[in-house]
Amino acid sequence: MAERRLITGFSNPTVKFLRSLRDKKHRKAAGRFLAEGLRLLTDARESGHLPEMLVMSTSRDPHQLLDRLEADVLAAGGEVLELAPDLLAKITGKDNPQAVAGVFTEFDTALTNLDRSAAKIWLVAQALRDPGNLGTMLRTGDAVGAGGLILIDDCADPFSAEAVRASMGAVFTQKIGQARWDEFLPWLRGGAGQLVAASLRDAVDYRSAPYAAPCFLMVGNESRGLPEEYELACDLRVTMPMKGRADSLNAAVAGAVLAYEALAALD
Repeated sequence: MAERRLITGFSNPTVKFLRSLRDKKHRKAAGRFLAEGLRLLTDARESGHLPEMLVMSTSRDPHQLLDRLEADVLAAGGEVLELAPDLLAKITGKDNPQAVAGVFTEFDTALTNLDRSAAKIWLVAQALRDPGNLGTMLRTGDAVGAGGLILIDDCADPFSAEAVRASMGAVFTQKIGQARWDEFLPWLRGGAGQLVAASLRDAVDYRSAPYAAPCFLMVGNESRGLPEEYELACDLRVTMPMKGRADSLNAAVAGAVLAYEALAALD
């Protein structure tokens, strides 16, 4: 069985590789992403995902879950590295990094990998630009038992450190699909599926809407909302009342409100 490897130099090629995963271009080229924190890595392991490379701070506190994770990574043929805290900070870009991080293979996000019959609810986001919102939608999907999150057009990278962190481990439990609108709509219409949009256009109250499974709940860009063409293609448009001065909800919040309402209607 392999052993831990201690790395001490900033110029080490492995350190340079790990640092490069903070950049989308290098993540895509390598097909790898970085996840930080023992809780997140434990969630990944319990969901059937082990890191190819486990990176641990030399100043870490002992923990039974970390011992188990290390043993599983080594048994699977992965690498285990020990780095000083300042090296780990250089890799993560954080002054106070987590004591453990892992390198994972990016998931295949083709629509053909999604089984629409696997869940009653799916979340869909169009041109979502904030990685925090993206991660929050993944977390919401996990909470409501959604099948996953489908990202339409130019969205934030679901494998960025910010999105992975905001997902609180849901990046490992939720399926992720990525497509252009002209790819997504034919795929959706090729089988069962009700497309629902948060909208003001000929919309019904979200509490009394006739949701049907599998239900694909779609929210738009944080500032622009959904394009008119996309709204008109939906089977159902729903609206949520605004009682105060705000004229809309945050995109991830709107997705969560709709998801719980649809969950109640479909259960």
